[in-house]
Amino acid sequence: MIYLADVATLQFDSDRCTGCGMCAEVCPHGVFIMANGKASVTDKDMCMECGACENNCAFGAITVTSGVGCASAIINGMITGGEPSCGCGSDSGACC
Repeated sequence: MIYLADVATLQFDSDRCTGCGMCAEVCPHGVFIMANGKASVTDKDMCMECGACENNCAFGAITVTSGVGCASAIINGMITGGEPSCGCGSDSGACC
């Protein structure tokens, strides 16, 4: 599932990656894959900003601001049945 293009806060530093594979194992949307002994990002737009990858990377190769941004707004809107609102796209507070 892709949320919105170019809004995920996910940052990946391949130089710090040791190839442990935890990010690929814990990511619920398959954002990470393992290739040639290191992780890589398949599609940053698939990131739901849950934070599982950052929480399980012991080497500081991943940062993501979980629970914020448009992905969070969309999920909260789905849960509550209301419109997504993150305040990033307009004065009305509507999501991008």
